[in-house]
Parts: sequence; structure tokens; C-alpha cells
Amino acid sequence: MEIFSTEVLIVGSGCAGLNAADTLFDLGKTDILLVTEGMNMGTSRNTGSDKQTYYKLSLASGEPDSVSELAKTFFSGGGVNGDTALVDAACSVRAFMKLVNLGVPFPTNRYGEFVGYQTDHDTKKRATSAGPLTSGYMTEALEKSVKRKNIPIKDETVIFKILTQNGAVIGALGYDKKEQKIVLFRCPNIILATGGHAMIYENSVYPESQTGMTGMALEAGAEGANLSEWQYGIASVDFRWNLSGTYQQVMPRYISVDEKGKEHEFLSDYFEKPEDAVNFVFMKGYQWPFDFEKVNGSSVIDLIVYHETMHKGRTVYMDFTKEPSALEHGFDTLSEEAYTYLKSSDALLKTPIARLEKMNPKAIELYQSHGIDLKKDLLKISVCAQHTNGGLAVDENYETTVSGLYAAGEVAGTFGVYRPGGTALNATQTGSLRAAEHIAFSVSKKTVSDDVILDCANKEVGKLFGEAEWNVGEAMKKFASEMSRVGAFLRDVPGMKRLKEMSESMLKSFPPIPAGKKAVAGIKLRDMLITQIAVLDAMVAAAEHFGSRGGSLVTVGNPPMDSAKQIFAMTESQKSACENQVIYTAYQNGTANSRFCDVRPIPEENNWFETVWNAYMKKRNV
Repeated sequence: MEIFSTEVLIVGSGCAGLNAADTLFDLGKTDILLVTEGMNMGTSRNTGSDKQTYYKLSLASGEPDSVSELAKTFFSGGGVNGDTALVDAACSVRAFMKLVNLGVPFPTNRYGEFVGYQTDHDTKKRATSAGPLTSGYMTEALEKSVKRKNIPIKDETVIFKILTQNGAVIGALGYDKKEQKIVLFRCPNIILATGGHAMIYENSVYPESQTGMTGMALEAGAEGANLSEWQYGIASVDFRWNLSGTYQQVMPRYISVDEKGKEHEFLSDYFEKPEDAVNFVFMKGYQWPFDFEKVNGSSVIDLIVYHETMHKGRTVYMDFTKEPSALEHGFDTLSEEAYTYLKSSDALLKTPIARLEKMNPKAIELYQSHGIDLKKDLLKISVCAQHTNGGLAVDENYETTVSGLYAAGEVAGTFGVYRPGGTALNATQTGSLRAAEHIAFSVSKKTVSDDVILDCANKEVGKLFGEAEWNVGEAMKKFASEMSRVGAFLRDVPGMKRLKEMSESMLKSFPPIPAGKKAVAGIKLRDMLITQIAVLDAMVAAAEHFGSRGGSLVTVGNPPMDSAKQIFAMTESQKSACENQVIYTAYQNGTANSRFCDVRPIPEENNWFETVWNAYMKKRNV
């Protein structure tokens, strides 16, 4: 094994990982190494929406705001710990202004105010955007800063095992894809910035390069938090992209194609009034994530699309070239809200594509750049997993339950049932900032002997790798497909229990991971199974404890969904609860167990300046 020694290992090259490395360097910690499977991979660099949102403290006149108010908004999402909510609020301005100073083009008015808009689950106009590719701009700006500082980066390497001793990090194992060999990292501190555990689902809007590696942290002893909580929504699948905002507000035609190739404009079939369909589609623009509380409103569209694809076996498309039937005779049937929006946007035009070109031409250009012409092509869609609100449990410093192991970005489970749109981008920066500060100012160097770490590494390699011939891709597709069927936004409890047993059985008899080009696929399948076991356990616990809530609807089998009335009736008897509890999940010995704990409240600090000043100076050794 090739061996690297570093004080801090950062895993991941998205917004969170790059900011962690950049911040550590600025704080005087230069013995750091960033390891990534690919600098151009991951969600931060390869995802967005019609107008990708960054959520922050309001910084414009006319919008009174405070750290306390922002923390309360985060905390009100249900199942959110108050200390991390306060941290994300308190560090919001520092994190945002760093990005501005690095060149991310967040817009200001003529006086320099960062004006905002209201996003979902937002109480004020705190949202801003640099366009469809906000997180991409963030990643590029942070990467330039990291490279200017000559921070070492080891590319094309997958970290797959965290080595611990007495509940503390001592190192990690990676697989160098280019050299096709095992690599050992000696390190007392690891910041995980590996993103969401996307590979557990088949129907996913995550970029294909985003897989996540949450399982290795769970296996090392880190607890999961709110692993049951996700965001799902309608997305294109040939080119993976969220279809929120103006993509829905222009009210495209929804069609499905059956096994005989016959085309159906299906939405109007589910409603007594065809205009209800287009009005609900319009609302999906700013109510994009599936929400159990909106099943009798805009989220009925998600259920209808799911029914057409999963139950009827049809392929579903959005068609921007033709007017939906409800609008063929004009806009008189539109809701007042939809009509006013189009009129104010000067977009009372025939055909969805004409309206989209008027309101958001860049949304058309985005698909053109990926070989899809919305002016003539149908857009294949599905209801997909988009973001996990859960992840690894962390404290106020973003340290997990394993000493020396930190989590920042989507891999950290700091969100609850609901969160304002764009909160995730803020959290990539605030979480990585806090982890970097804690390591720089509070952590003493720890050492472990060469014999101990080498013995530990060799044992793990011996257990995992060997000579074997088996179809890894087929197994991965099987488990991901079943997860999308029983454990996505529709939760079939008996089905989830069966899938968890299947995953446990597969993991128990997991074949040796073959060396060479197939090694990475084997590594990822194993991590996927561990993650899936923990996620399913949390989902079953949440379904039995809370019922339907947030982004999930508890069902049994294939419920009838042939009309909106049937869907509404199906959900009327469902209970929905967002009690302030966090679901913690521990993985051990091939299985997982979940428990419920009351949230930690928002701290009430005695902010007497002299006391804070003295404590801060002592921490900084000033």
C-alpha cells in the first residue's frame, strides 16, 4: 500500500470539501490533503434548476431580519436540532460574503444591496441566486482559491473505509482508480464532504457521477440522523435536472405513451375540471418538492405521474410545443394567481415554449447544451429523489459521534422534515467553516504507531478484497430499483421491511471485491447496502411512529390512483406529525436500529461582550 500522512483528510471536491480545505489553510492548518474520486464529479458542480437558490440572512433594506429569526426558521422545519440551526444562521453572512469576494456573481441592486426573493418554506425574502448553475459557480470559485494556495489534491481516489481506534479516527483506506491499488491515509481528522447517498435510488435527479459514501461512516460508528427525510420531485431523466420554477409555471402539456406507442394527455383524465390540472402544474413551480401536506393541491401531480409510470408502465413526458387542452381556448380558466403571474411577466402567449422563451430563455439553452431542444423534443420525466434532508448526526462543530470525524454539506444530517429552498447551499459553507475552525483551534494532534495502523489496514483489506467473478452492476440496479419502488416518496412498510432483509442478506454473504477495474463498483455496492439498511430502518421507524409526513406518503402495495378524488380520499385518513424529534440510526453487525430523541433546543447564550471576547481570544491563542 502507498501511505500518505496528513493532519486533516478532506474527502470530496464539491462546495463543502473545497471550502473546508480553503478555510483550514487560511486558519494556519497547512498539513491537509483533499482526496476526491474526480474533481469534476459530484452534485455541486453538476446540478441546478431554472434558478438555483442560495438561502441566507436577508441583506436588503425593507426586510428586517436577525440571526435569531433565521435560526428559528431552520428550527421550525421539524426534527431540527437548535444548536446546528443557530450555527447555520450565525455563520450565514460570513459564508455568503466569502463567496461574493471570491467572485460568485450574486446580484445586487444599484446601491449594492443583495436583494432577495421568497422561496419555499421561507418567511422572508432571504433567497438569492446566481442563475441556474449557482452551486457550479461556487465550486469553481472555491477550486481556484484552493489551487492558488497549492493545497495538495489527490484525484481519482475513492475513500471506502474509515479506520478507528477506541471510537476515534486514526486513518482511512482508499482505492486509486488510475493505479488500481489500495492507498492508506494516516490522519487523526477527517472531514467528509461526500454529498448525499444518491446511489440507493434508481429514479434519481442526482448527477450520475454523484453516489455518496455514507455507509463507511455508519460502519465506523457514526450515527445517522433523520435518514428517513428526503426531497423528491418531478425531474427530467435523460438529462438529470429539476423541473421547478418556470418549467412548471409556463404550464407544459403532460403526456404519457403506452406500450402500443399511443399518446395520452393524461392529467385532465384525473380531474373533473381540466383547468384544475394546469393550475396545479403552475403551483409546482414554487412548490416543487413532493409534500404530504399538499397532496390535495400541487403534490397530486407527483402522485399522478408516479401512477402513470410505476403502476401503468407508461413513459411520461412534458411537452412544451403544444398548448394543454385546458388552455386551448385561452387563459380565462386559469386561477387568479397564475393569470396575474403570466400577465405581470408579459407572457400571456400561446404555447408553453413561447412563455418559457419570454420568461427564462436560459432554461431552454440549458437543455440545448445537453442535446435536447424543447422547441421540438418531448422531455422524458419521472418523480425522482433529489436531496436527502438526513445524513450523519453532528454537533455544533459538525463533528459526528466518532471523534475526529466531521461531516459537512449534504452528508451531514442537519435538516429535518422541511427546509427552505437553498438552505443546502448555505449549509455546505457553514458546516465546513465550523469543522475547519474546530480542528484549527480546539483539536490537539493525535498520533498512533505505524504497527497499529498497518495492522488495522491489512485486516480490513484482507476481509474485503479477493478473487471473485460476479455481476456488480446487476446487483446494484436490482436494489436501487426496489428502493425506488417501496422506499421513495411512497413508503410501503412491508415492502421496506422485505428490502431491508434482502440487503442484510446480500451484505452478509457479500463476495470478495475483485481487484482491478471492477473494484470501485464492488466498493460502492457494499457501501450502498450499508446505507440502504440504515435508511430503510429509519423509514420504517418513521412510518410506524409518525405516519405520513413531509416528503413521504405511507401506503400499502399499489393504492388506487385513477382520479384525484381517489388520491385525496386515500390521504384523508393519514396522520401527519412533525413532532420535534430526531430519528437517530446506529449501524452495527450488519443491521441497523433507530431511536427517537427530542431535539436539542436553540441555545440561549449570555452574550456579554467582554466574556465572549476573552473566551474567543483564549481559543485563538491571541
